[in-house]
Amino acid sequence: MQRSSVGELHYIAPIVNLSSIVSLGLLSHDEASKVPHLSVASESVQDNRRGKRIPQGGLLHSYVNTYFDARNSMMFKLMADGIRNLAVMRISCDVLEIPGVVISDGNAATGTTRFYASPEGLAHLDEERVFAESWNHSDPWIKLERKRARSAEVLIPGRVLPELIKGCYTLTESDASECLSIGPSWKVEVNKNVYFR
Repeated sequence: MQRSSVGELHYIAPIVNLSSIVSLGLLSHDEASKVPHLSVASESVQDNRRGKRIPQGGLLHSYVNTYFDARNSMMFKLMADGIRNLAVMRISCDVLEIPGVVISDGNAATGTTRFYASPEGLAHLDEERVFAESWNHSDPWIKLERKRARSAEVLIPGRVLPELIKGCYTLTESDASECLSIGPSWKVEVNKNVYFR
């Protein structure tokens, strides 16, 4: 993947958390546990991530996990479970230059995923797989691998500062209005595609 192919990064958040996000930024799992917030994370997924250490780095829960594209298996599961009122936070690619940032070539909790220093690690990602419209395939093993690669992550230590958040995508116009009322300087757009609609 070329650096020029990355226009922004994404983070999936319940809209009720936006007031906190606008003041504190995006927090790692460990940091978020210290402030009131609504989590939509799957407990079984978090169990897989808990205690996992990034090679030459910290524990996975000490990073803010962002995606190259939020139209991935997490969003698909949230939509299938009927969870709505979600915002996809749009994060500046400047985070790629922050010391200690790690790029994963797939879902960070999966055993076969590899980790690289940022931004050089972008060269190890398969751009076509990361931005694929679908990970579906008739062969279940290929499908699993495509699904893993579609969830490639950029892991940012500690938190993402509020000034690095450019805006958000929403599913509905009413959600967009709510986002704008909280972050009036944000660039807010309705983007049904990222929500599989």
